[in-house]
This record gives sequence, C-alpha cells and structure tokens, in this order.
Amino acid sequence: MAVNYEIVLKGGTVVNHDGMGAADVGIRGGRIAALGDVDAGRADTVVDARGLTILPGVIDSQVHFREPGLTHKEDLETGSRGAVLGGVTAVFEMPNTKPLTTTAELLAEKVGLARHRMFCDFAFYVGGTRENIAEIPKLERLEGSAGIKVFMGSSTGDLLVDDGASLDRIIAGLSRRAAFHAEDEARLISRQGERVPGDPSSHPVWRDETAALMATTVLAELAEKHRRRVHVLHISSAAEMAYLADHKRWVSVEVTPHHLTLAAPECYERLGTYAQMNPPVRDARHRDAIWAGLRSGVVDVLGSDHAPHTREEKEHAYPGSHSGMTGVQTLVPVMLDHVNAGRLSLQRFVDLTSHGPQRLFGIADKGRIAVGYDADLTIVDMKRRETITNKWIASRCGWTPYDGVEVMGWPVGTFVRGRKVMWEGEILGAANGEPVRFLEAGI
Repeated sequence: MAVNYEIVLKGGTVVNHDGMGAADVGIRGGRIAALGDVDAGRADTVVDARGLTILPGVIDSQVHFREPGLTHKEDLETGSRGAVLGGVTAVFEMPNTKPLTTTAELLAEKVGLARHRMFCDFAFYVGGTRENIAEIPKLERLEGSAGIKVFMGSSTGDLLVDDGASLDRIIAGLSRRAAFHAEDEARLISRQGERVPGDPSSHPVWRDETAALMATTVLAELAEKHRRRVHVLHISSAAEMAYLADHKRWVSVEVTPHHLTLAAPECYERLGTYAQMNPPVRDARHRDAIWAGLRSGVVDVLGSDHAPHTREEKEHAYPGSHSGMTGVQTLVPVMLDHVNAGRLSLQRFVDLTSHGPQRLFGIADKGRIAVGYDADLTIVDMKRRETITNKWIASRCGWTPYDGVEVMGWPVGTFVRGRKVMWEGEILGAANGEPVRFLEAGI
C-alpha cells in the first residue's frame, strides 16, 4: 500500500547525524516518516525548501519566561512566540518566578499554564532549595520537569543555596543532570564595594572571574565526590573554561551567544545597563577563551539565558538596574552569523543546540532528523542578510541588545511535531505546545 504524508519538505539541504546533504523530509502523524527522495505526489502539502537548510529543531535549554508573577516583563505565550519566530522548537524554562517553582503543585500549575498556550514545546526546571532536598527524587521525574536548578550566587529572584552542606545534600540526591548558576555568594557580598554607581562597566569587576571559578570548582568537586551529573550554566570566564577542560566526566558546560559575541568595555560603552547580566560579559580575553572551549569540545550546549526586563528596570542607575537581556529569538540568527563568519561549522551548531541537549538531558524523540523522531525542524536561509531590530522582537519587553546588527543566516520556518508554526516571520495557527518527554523520567 502506498505511504502518504501530511507534509513533504522538498529540495532542501538536511543537516543531521549522517552529515549534510540534499534530502526531502516526509512528515506523518507529527513525526519524521521518510528521508531522501520522497514522492511529493503522496503529500497533502508540499513545502518548497529549495535553497534552504533544514536543521533539527533548536532546543534552548535556558530561558526565563517570568510566569507566574512577573508577567509585566514576559509570559509563557509571549516568550514562546519569540522562540518560534527565532526558529526555536523547545525550551527549558527557569524556576525564579513568583512564586518560585519549588514544589510538585507549582510545577503542575506551570505545565497547565503552558499546555496549548505556548507555541513551542517546553520543560520547567524545579528550584532546588534547602527545604525541598528530600523531594528531589520525585521532583526530577514529574511531567514537564527538566530537572533541578540551583542558584549558588544570587541573581534575579530569591532562589539561593550558598552553603556547602546543603549543596552536598542536593547533589548527593540527584538522579538526573541538574543545572547550576555558579558564582560564589560570599565573594559577591564581600566585593560589593567594587560597584561604581552609574557605571555598569564595573559589573564584571564586582562579579569577577574568581567568584565564578570558586563556585564552579566547588560544584565539580561535589559532582565527582557523589558521582552525579551536573550542568554549569553560562560559563563566562577563561579560568572556568581551563578548569572544566580537566573535569568533564561529571560536569557538562553551557555557553551563551552574548558571551560569545559581546565584550567589555565596548558593550558597556554602547549599551550601558542593557549589557548588564549575571554572570557578566567580560573582556575579549574571556570571549576568546570561551570560543577556544567551544572549538575544542569542552562546551556541550548553547543556551540563550533569555532574561527579559522592562526598559524602566534596565534604565535604573547602576547598580540598581536589573541584570538580564533577551535572547531566545536571536540565538539562531546570531549564531548562524558566526557560522557564516567561519567561527564554527553548521554541524557544530546543530550539535550544540539539538544533539547536545538531547544527549545531556535524555530528551525522548527530539534532537535529530531521523525516521521516528518528532518532526521538530528549524529551517534557515544561510545566505539571507537581515538586520535584527527591536521591532522584530516579540518579547513583552520589546528590546534586544542586537538592535541594528546585521547578520547573515536567518530562520525562515519552524515546525513543532509536524505543525508549521512559523513561516517567513508569520506565526501560523493556534499554540499547541506540549511538555518535553524525558527517557529517565519514564514519561
């Protein structure tokens, strides 16, 4: 009997585990049903992909969508709208909301808020605290749980675990990989006098390389002690990258587009407090070291650390200004521009944004273009030149640090489980996001 498809993408270049080359993609029942020379005559819909490149759906494993409680900055709908406009098909969202996502009930509430209201698929980190350590084995396995997230240094929100005994207990109880914001809180407190009022360029002086390295070292030592998998977020310094090169057995590494793209002092001179975030953007020596870690394989994944604040919150005089910037919508075009500039290959980009997250977090049915996998696809035009603008940004806060930046390489289409949710800058149809499934959670 003839096999029929709901959609066939015809004539594109596919990048997957097999390499990179011309191939059609047949989609049926929300999954990839065929690769190669697929008969378009058996498709309900044919998408002309000539001249386009088809990537496995980009997974952004660090975003802050601010719901519940902080929806004047962002919510699950607006954040996911920006995600799919930027070619992102799934996100892992962070727990520093109001209330904090620290219990099974609050996680279930978030999943309920997100289902069929977010345009991309989703999972939510649960905040690890001193109070919920005994619940961690259960919290790691709930529907929609991306695992545990711990703040070792204070950032936006009230989550903080900065004592060694509690960190030891949390890591000892893990079964899945947990994510950590690694800055040493005691050092941050002791160095508050380094902040210069009105001068955001003093931000990386205050939150210095040593504060980051101290916390990352503690984290790696505890992971090795308990033989548990930990994920250190947004590496920002040369010292951390050098240290982590020798401590990869239990520790995985994330970097962000802004730490790969921006550098002090220029970014603070140009953007002021709009360049302020935690951990901070540092000088070019650190940026170069992060690129070296990416090229050598120390880096496992890219995450945007999308952390929106209103213009009013950003424009308070430093240090009263809020730390964080938008990023989920610009991750793909900014990094494709780096690909076109020869700083990394397209296959390495795919490894960092699709294969890497799938491998580290045990994501089921995503991260590859392969028969039987979810038809999550990021379709890009590698030759298109566009200028990123604030007007293009769907985030409720309405700004990007890349306003006015011309890039080469642009997201043209986004498919989530076989549904065409974005094409040529237009969102198509109603939101249909579902929780990401994880192999270790058994869901």
